[in-house]
Amino acid sequence: MKVDAIDRVIKDAIHVMESSKYKIYEISESARNELDALNRELQQVIEETTLTIQQVDKLELDYRRSRIRLTEVSRDFHRFTEEDIRIAYEAATQLQLQLTIYREKEHHLKMRRDDLQKRIRSVERQVERAETLVSQMNVVLEYLSGDLNQVTRMLESAKNRQMLGLKIIMAQEEERKRIAREIHDGLAQTMAHVVLRTEIAERMLSQENLDSVKEELSDLKGQVRDGLEEVRKMIFNLRPMALDDLGLIPTLHKFVQDFEEKSKIRTRFELAGREKRLPSEMEVAVYRLIQEAFSNVLKHAKATYISLTITFQKHMTQIVIKDNGIGFNVEEMESKMITSSHYGLIGMQERIDLLEGKIDIESKKGEGTKITMLIPINPEQREE
Repeated sequence: MKVDAIDRVIKDAIHVMESSKYKIYEISESARNELDALNRELQQVIEETTLTIQQVDKLELDYRRSRIRLTEVSRDFHRFTEEDIRIAYEAATQLQLQLTIYREKEHHLKMRRDDLQKRIRSVERQVERAETLVSQMNVVLEYLSGDLNQVTRMLESAKNRQMLGLKIIMAQEEERKRIAREIHDGLAQTMAHVVLRTEIAERMLSQENLDSVKEELSDLKGQVRDGLEEVRKMIFNLRPMALDDLGLIPTLHKFVQDFEEKSKIRTRFELAGREKRLPSEMEVAVYRLIQEAFSNVLKHAKATYISLTITFQKHMTQIVIKDNGIGFNVEEMESKMITSSHYGLIGMQERIDLLEGKIDIESKKGEGTKITMLIPINPEQREE
């Protein structure tokens, strides 16, 4: 293929992608505006629901009192006249009618609140998909806009530095998006809800409704605990502190246990050989390899069982991960790895290469998958 022909193809591709990128960006902005409007409406509905609930509570109390009053005047004919009975009856009837109206209003507001929350989650997913596409297109455009000679070299070899740089940028963008999504969906939502519940508690406190205030504060304490637990999980995912304090094996025990609880996939972790501490950087790399493999099983394998076996040898560490999932054709997967949007296997291969190790993948459709990784503890001393 001639250089000028490649140049024309790339320029046409850039033009089409630039046009598509702005269209996707407009869709994303429209979805963001809709999301902001829905959030504002949800806030108003929540506030109105709170006020309506308070009004219902007040009307229920007034209605109970009016019923008691009606019973009193109806029984004592000597003290109360027919006019007193009529007034008491009309007051009770009026309060009952108001209570029915406000209960119906409360019911509709709660339905509206639930509907808005569902719509918000749907729009958030739409925004996320649009941002993912824009991010991926930006990376590809940045790459295609580079020097043409680098592009031709990339076509000759898929393992050059530009391709590696592209994958690194993609991984960074995906990690940033994941962290932002976790903060938005978890901690940010919890904090917003805490603020709202605090305001409700303040209103109740001004009305000296101490029982309701205690209940609100109890719920508030639980939400703060949940938010703290979410932050701890985010910190652990970014950098498990147990790796530095306890080492690789205890950290993997916790990871496997948490994975089983979260995914409901039955897991088994076995250790062979004499356990030893590895260099800090190597422990992190091994942990990320296992984390990526388990993530791939969760996303794609539809497995009900996964096992992890680590064998410590003199100069080598062997890691074997098996699952009973749907499996895949290894040759087809290897041919699609470069163009695929899933970089799990590519990332694992690159980590193994950096550690000067080897990875072997055995899989057939319907027969599960087995991944074997050999990592030298000291690259200069290979196992004989």
